[in-house]
Order: sequence, then C-alpha cells, then structure tokens
Amino acid sequence: MDLITIDFETYYDVEYSLSKMTTEEYIRHKSFEVIGVAVKVNDEPTRWYSGEMSDIGLWLRGFDWENSMAVAHNAVFDMAILHWHFHMKPKAIADTLSMARAVHGTATSVSLASLARHYELGEKGTEVVNAIGFRRRDFSEGKLETYGDYCQNDVELTYKLFHKLMPSFNFTEMKLIDLTIRMFTEPELVLDTIQLVDYRTSLQVTKADLLAKVGMERDALMSNPKLALMLTSLGVQPPTKISPATGKPTMAFSKTDKDFIALLEHEDPTVQAVVAARLGVKSTQEETRTQRLIDIGFRGLMPVPLRYYAAHTGRWGGDDKVNLQNLKRGSLIRNAMLAPPGYVIIDCDSSQIEARVLAWLAGQDDLVQAFADGEDVYKLTASKIYKTEPQYVTPSERFVGKTTVLGCGYGMGAAKFQGALANSKVLLTLQECETIIGGYRESYPRIPILWKRAQKVLEAIVADRTVDFDARSMLSVYGRQGIKLPNGMFVKYPGLTLTDDGFVYETKRGKQTVMNRIYGGKAVENVCQAVARCIIGEQLIDVSRKYKVVLTVHDAIACIAPEDEAEEAKDYVVQCMRKTPAWAKGLPLNCEAGYGKSYGEC
Repeated sequence: MDLITIDFETYYDVEYSLSKMTTEEYIRHKSFEVIGVAVKVNDEPTRWYSGEMSDIGLWLRGFDWENSMAVAHNAVFDMAILHWHFHMKPKAIADTLSMARAVHGTATSVSLASLARHYELGEKGTEVVNAIGFRRRDFSEGKLETYGDYCQNDVELTYKLFHKLMPSFNFTEMKLIDLTIRMFTEPELVLDTIQLVDYRTSLQVTKADLLAKVGMERDALMSNPKLALMLTSLGVQPPTKISPATGKPTMAFSKTDKDFIALLEHEDPTVQAVVAARLGVKSTQEETRTQRLIDIGFRGLMPVPLRYYAAHTGRWGGDDKVNLQNLKRGSLIRNAMLAPPGYVIIDCDSSQIEARVLAWLAGQDDLVQAFADGEDVYKLTASKIYKTEPQYVTPSERFVGKTTVLGCGYGMGAAKFQGALANSKVLLTLQECETIIGGYRESYPRIPILWKRAQKVLEAIVADRTVDFDARSMLSVYGRQGIKLPNGMFVKYPGLTLTDDGFVYETKRGKQTVMNRIYGGKAVENVCQAVARCIIGEQLIDVSRKYKVVLTVHDAIACIAPEDEAEEAKDYVVQCMRKTPAWAKGLPLNCEAGYGKSYGEC
C-alpha cells in the first residue's frame, strides 16, 4: 500500500477562518476555495499544484487513493476536503495530529511546528500568515510559488513526523484513527431540522419563563456579583469554591457545584427560581448546540466530530464545538439524529465495564465470578452491606448497592458518597455512609489493596522504576513513561511530583497547564477507564468489519445497518461487544443493544 502525504492550502480572511468557524462550517461554506495542494507519494519528491477547483480535482485523480494510505496533520480537515469537494476516499487514513496526542499526551502542544522542533525535523514556515485575504487570483506568480514551497515543506515535515510516530502504534490503534476520521469525513446520519427547531424554541421559551418568574434581566443572572447580591438579599449565603485556574476563592454557580445545585431544593420558592433561572441561562450549551446542529442539517449530512485520544486515558472526546459525548438518554437531540433512508441505527452499550475491569485487575475473583454468572451485582453488594439475603434487598437498598459499586471502587470517602446519594434524593447520615463504605471494602478487600498498590506505582513513576501495576501483572509501569496498556499506549502523568499535599502532575485546562492531584484510587480509576477504552476500541473494529460505525460515546458504539437485517445486525454487534480480548482472559463482558430509525429510539 502506497503512502500519500497531503496538505491543502485554502482561502481565509479575518472573518472566514478556522479560528472563528468549525471545520465543517468552513469547508462547506460558499467562500471555500483551495489555493493549492501538495502531495508526496512514498519517499518521492513532493509536488505542488494550484489551479481552478475542477483542475485540482483532475490533478488529484492522478493518484491511486483507493489503494493507498493518506497521511495528513489534522487529517479531519484534509480528508474532508478530499472527499466533500473532490469525491475521493483513500483505502486508509493516518493522522499525525492524533498520533502525536497519544504518544506525547494531552498536556503537550501537538502542532506541526512544535513537533517538528521536538523531533528536529526542520522549521515550519509562516507564509500562511501573509496569505490572509488572498484568493488564488490575487497571488502573483512569485508569491504563489513561495506559498507552494511552504505547503511542500509542511508535507515533508508531516511525512517525517509520521515515520517518527509510527513505531509506537499497532494495527488496532491505526485503524481506530482511521475510523474516527471517517465518522466525520464520510457522514451518514441525517438531522431532522424541524425537530431541532422545535426543540430550540422550547428551550428559549423555558428560559424566558424562568427569567420572568424571578424578575431578573439576563445580564444580571449572568453576572456572578449581581447573582450573589440577589441571593444575599434572599437570606442565602452564596456558595464559593477554590478556582483551579487561580487558586483563589470564586463563586460556585455552575451546574457541577453541588452546594449551588442544592439550592434548587431550598425552602424559599424564590431562591429555587433564581437558581433554576441561572442554570437555564448560564448553561446555554444545549441551545447553542441545537442551533449548531440546525445549521449543519441545512448544509447536509451530519459529520460526527470526535477527538482520538482526547483524554490521557485514551478515551474519545467531543470536537468541532459539537460535543456528542454528553448527550443524555432521552435528549430530544438524539431523536433528531436519523439513520439514512433504508437503514436503522444500532446502539450497543457495555454493561458495568469499569466495575468489571476493576474487579478483574484487582483479582477480586468472587466479584468477577458474580459478573460471569450474570448475577445482579448491585443487589449482591447491597445484601453484603445490609447483611441480608439478596432476595430480601429492597429497590432503595439495591440503588445504594449500585451507587456503591459504581462510585466506591476508586476510594470515594463518606462525605462524597453521601453527596452522590443525595443528588438522587437518597438521604443517609454520614455515619451510615461510613458504615456502607466500610462494608464494601470489607466485602471486596482486593480492591483497596489495588489502591495501595497504585500509590506505590506513583512512587515508582517519580523514581523512574519499573513495577507491575495490578494483581494479574497485566499492566506494567515503565518509570516516567507511565503505565503501559494492552494497546501499547501509556497512561502518562507528565511532571509527576510528590509534594507536601501528595502527588500532582501537569494537565491542560484550556490553554493553561495546571497541576492536578493524583492518588492511588484515582490512578486506579484512570487505568480502569483506559483498559475499558482498549476493549471498546477492539470491539469497535470488530463491528466495523460488517457495519459502518457512526459514533462512539464512552462505552457505547453506534453503527448503521440495512433496515431489513436490523435483528441480525443487532445480534452481531452484541456478539462483538461480549467478546473478551485475547489479552483479558477471564474478564466477563456484557452489553445491552437496541435499534431504531433515530438515535433516540435505540
């Protein structure tokens, strides 16, 4: 298979640019124009071509895309142009941006310029800055030639970078990059814009009603000082927190601040209304996302933007300002995401995959066996907590058991556990929560042992030593490189340091690098999520061998299948997602699947 490295240079100006628009909007915009393109086949000299769009298409057809791997830095951009405008699809796709994120971690710049300097490949030029506002016809012959040299240099750097990164990857991870890019560049899902417009209207009406109810202007609700003043006037002490960005006290007025959320249950209805209005106004994400999807629907099919290796656990993340990773079941947006005519969407979700991985890695064999036997583990755990037979466990006790299994496996303390239950309107005393957590740890002693082992692992990383991570010697720590996973990648803790307050490591928060606290239980959580992601990755590839995968959300996979073989396709997907990887012998997996014409029906 030939390797074709490619880079497009396109028109942009002050308003029409990727800094102000999404990739999808930019490439589908009426102002879009390719200035030129550079292509390198294997190690042959890079070639540059500039011409009318139709001429560029003819030139590109001279390359054997159907039997080649296309390589680009930020391949979502270049492959979308190649397919949407020139109707060409490579046999395989590699993206050096995605590869670099996996190799270097999420706290490091993975721009082509930064990576070229890191690997001493050469310098990336800056000619693109001088091309702002220039359409192809505006370039002089000399300036166009200089721009071509710049583009060819980018291709050479990308080609060299690919060969630097490639030794870190196996077939599975390269295939996952390919599938992730194609979810965007080869879209299948149809957006029901009528449903989306209705939903947007309902969101706006609800927001207006909340504002009218509390008699506050939108600007006042958006202002932390004004909202704090309003709450104070109502006899409520405004909740505060320490800002992770500045380290100083700030108002805790977000939907993730439990003290603020608790005010929704305040005895004063006016306080409830103020808080509800703030959450409805401040949290405009749903309205903004709905509008963005409406716009996409008017332009065409829905590209699914996912970022490969968005988290240091390897999990995917949302991208292109459309985060589909936090669409809740029952969301009306899901109902507006439709299969193409003649097809259904099949959505399959792994069952308790993190809890299963945790028990397996810890060597908690009785819990592993309970999963394997198909027992109700939540009820079983509740029976241990409440010291009764499983058949006598009440629904509320089972819920406590479920919260314990899903929440206490990573060292959660009693106060946080109490808060988690309170969010679901299960009110227990702190003493009761301490007793439950003590019962969980006593029932499954191998899990706390794994936390302690992970604490030693953090010490080994700082000391640059090699040790085993888990009871099964499945995962190993290679000093500063981090914890090696079954897919050959590493869970990394860059800049890991032991301070007076414990271990901290560098992480990205926006454009800032901040220090994040890490401890044994949290490290176990990271690893369980990372191993679960390795499993989902292999399953995703298995599913893709027969059906087109259109989306993955955390531990679920969605694909499309012909309507007349929906049941057969669902059975196939379930079979794939119940399959235990060869490296995870003895790990029992399970899943639940459904299908429908819309994503919401699954």
